[in-house]
Amino acid sequence: MANSRKILVIGGSAAGPKTAAKARRMDQHAEITIVQKDHDLSMASCGYPYYVGGTFDDRNQLIATPTGVVRDPIFFMNAKGIRTLINTEATAIDRDKKCVTCKNLETGEGFSLDYDKLVIATGSIPIMPPLPGFELAGILSLKSMADADYLRKVRDQGVIKNAVVVGGGLIGIETCEALNLAGINITVIEMMPQILPFLDWEIAKLLENHIKSKAANVITDNPVAEFLGKDGKLIGLKLKNGTELPCELAVIATGVRPNTKLALDAGLAIGETRGISVNEYLQTSDPDIYAAGDCIEVVNSITGKKVFAPLGDYANLQGRVIGKNLIEGNKSTYPGVIQTAVCKVFDYNAGSTGLSEASARANGFENVVAVIAAAPDKPSFMGGMLLVIKIVADADTGKVLGVQCAGPGDVSKRIAIAAMALHAGMTVEDMCNLDLPYAPPFSPAIENLVTAAHVLENKLSGRMRGISASEVKAKLDAGEEIFLLDTRGPDEFEQMRLGLGEVLIPLEALRSRLGDLPKDKKQEIICYCKISLRGYEAASLLAAHGWTNVKVLEGGIMAWPFPREK
Repeated sequence: MANSRKILVIGGSAAGPKTAAKARRMDQHAEITIVQKDHDLSMASCGYPYYVGGTFDDRNQLIATPTGVVRDPIFFMNAKGIRTLINTEATAIDRDKKCVTCKNLETGEGFSLDYDKLVIATGSIPIMPPLPGFELAGILSLKSMADADYLRKVRDQGVIKNAVVVGGGLIGIETCEALNLAGINITVIEMMPQILPFLDWEIAKLLENHIKSKAANVITDNPVAEFLGKDGKLIGLKLKNGTELPCELAVIATGVRPNTKLALDAGLAIGETRGISVNEYLQTSDPDIYAAGDCIEVVNSITGKKVFAPLGDYANLQGRVIGKNLIEGNKSTYPGVIQTAVCKVFDYNAGSTGLSEASARANGFENVVAVIAAAPDKPSFMGGMLLVIKIVADADTGKVLGVQCAGPGDVSKRIAIAAMALHAGMTVEDMCNLDLPYAPPFSPAIENLVTAAHVLENKLSGRMRGISASEVKAKLDAGEEIFLLDTRGPDEFEQMRLGLGEVLIPLEALRSRLGDLPKDKKQEIICYCKISLRGYEAASLLAAHGWTNVKVLEGGIMAWPFPREK
């Protein structure tokens, strides 16, 4: 049609195709074109580590529809009427003439494309540390299909014996597992004091311990200083403290930065996080240009601050909003993010939504309260597996600020519930009576997240004085006098114990053995058991008998992130 609108999309990974597809569904006559620098389209990049690790073998599943149809230019044209130009780079935007200069990377041919509305979905660029030896063969990221193909070839050939992953974030940990499954000796190197920085230290430490139990090594707080090579190939690396590690492969997973060069050159506004600045309609500083995905900055709905949040689900949601606005005008808004994430860590799972305790304090919440609770994700007779949950809240308002969860149990379910609670602006008290589905095959009678809310409500009301493992460890390291009371049974004590001078008095014997406790009723006593349910009951009993400084070790032994005697 002569009057059909011209929509041009730069970027063919997640946000770009989603934008184009939504716009097409709303307008069957628009002229829609996607310009994609790479050969592949609509890649499931979060699936790369699982392809590398052998979870599935057909690489086309990374670029296929749920029914198995490969999303190539022919698919986009036939199924959606969308023209896609692959192996084509957009090199410049002329906002006055409303056209984009492009280059065919196979032929070198240059040409331009006109637009009525333009969408920038140029994604992100891996952050590659400029260290000595960085040019050696065997150093790469896991950002593209080509990277995934290379690492899958490494896995299949079985030649490489030692590898490192530089960076302990989501992609780094998933890549660690993938290479470990290939029989490669793997070490994760993280320059910060912990892996998975979206978690608080004690939750991240539990996961680090689990990774080490799977014969993979983790080194924190010790960055790479130099890559070592021979004949142009990587043979090892040196850490800041001088330690040298042999390796023939190094996967750099130190994060990404927004790919904004095209937007910057075109004079579009760039935000404080270095992403393209957009309004609530995902419109840039030019009203005819929108942007989505890893190249933009968005609002954190909890803090109100701008953040860089490069996740695939966000990119798809943003693409849908833009697709609607391109056709209807600016009627749809993108409200921002609460930064929800989940990942697999060998046979553990880890997830987070909202703010960690550390980030809540860093973002100006002055009276933060948090609690850790541990319990199986369903009854033991149904094969329940451990979950450790941490809830962070504003003590002044009771509003929940964030939730973290880790363990072999069903983490994703709990984080999904928590994310909805955060979106709804719930308080701890609101969460205490959530009407959630219950049956033994799926959950305990009181859902784990609700139990954790009960624990925090007890803490907020003063009925329980909780203390974290980190606080207990700090007291012990400082030489403070603490009476550690283990309220489990003798068999449990023999199987697993802290070995810190604790006194074993089973809960059922405690009433008859109060004389074995400190005579000084002001002495600090810390009660615990496997998950500290019996520890809480013991603390209540002792308080009723006059002890005034009784605390409960939050999460019990199962949430203890430090070495134990057994």
